[in-house]
Amino acid sequence: MLTGATGFIGSHALGALLDRGVRVRALVRALPGGEAGAGAVEWVRGDLTDPDAVRGLCEGSRTVVHLASYVGADERLCEEVNVGGTRALMAEARRAGARRVVHLSTAAVYGAGPHRGIAVDGTRAEPASAVSRTRLAGEAPAREAGAVVLRPGLVLGAGDRWVVPGLRELVERVPAEWDGGRALLSVIDVGDLARLIAAVATGPHPVPSGVYHAAHPDPVRVGDLLAALARYGVLPPRPDADWPWATCLERLRATPGRASERQFALVGRDHWYRADEIWELTAEPPGPGPLSRLSDAAGWYRERLGRGA
Repeated sequence: MLTGATGFIGSHALGALLDRGVRVRALVRALPGGEAGAGAVEWVRGDLTDPDAVRGLCEGSRTVVHLASYVGADERLCEEVNVGGTRALMAEARRAGARRVVHLSTAAVYGAGPHRGIAVDGTRAEPASAVSRTRLAGEAPAREAGAVVLRPGLVLGAGDRWVVPGLRELVERVPAEWDGGRALLSVIDVGDLARLIAAVATGPHPVPSGVYHAAHPDPVRVGDLLAALARYGVLPPRPDADWPWATCLERLRATPGRASERQFALVGRDHWYRADEIWELTAEPPGPGPLSRLSDAAGWYRERLGRGA
């Protein structure tokens, strides 16, 4: 049983599950067109906030993979989807006797950093938005259901409408190296995250219930990430100027835009969380790292951001 199958991470996870020969029942708000999943996917139209849609949804499923969430500005929907919807789905998973439960959360529950190489719960969770607050609250019913809760950091790849588009705005508003580009970030390619989710859900090595960071074990320097995106023509060429963090903040405040100072700090300051454990427990190789995967998504990003190849 899979939720979020048509979203950014969920669509990749669906592909990874199908690659493993798994049959999937997918709850979606709108049925996909074409031959999506062919006969291996049972599409169920419904909403997590509708009790009738959730009732009996997990019946006969050995594994429940909950990837759906609401990440918009409506605080009421944050509560209804991320907390209420998760609680209802987890109750169904327990009633159906699912053997494995996987729940996707986010490292944003820790709030503002800097965070340097911390283990799970190595610092107090202090979510700074309704989205991260409700996603943290949604972890509670998932953990009660015996779930493996995954907290990814920044997720890159085709379908990303938040991370790289946000970086595009920030490099235009603050046109310099940000404090030497030395900030270390937890990053993962969406294909690697999907592979990890599939391994937790269906792999031969059961993972004990609990919370795990889901990123590549090696953190990425933000300067290296921006330079790689510039090489692929996704972002403008890197400037020669190198400004200290205080100067970067001054320029951000002086240049209006959508990204907040808090969002700038999430990529301009250290936000690195230790993620070795989940790869070791699944015996899944983490791969060469997200920067090595960028070439696969560069064309999609260029088209999305309106930059030439």
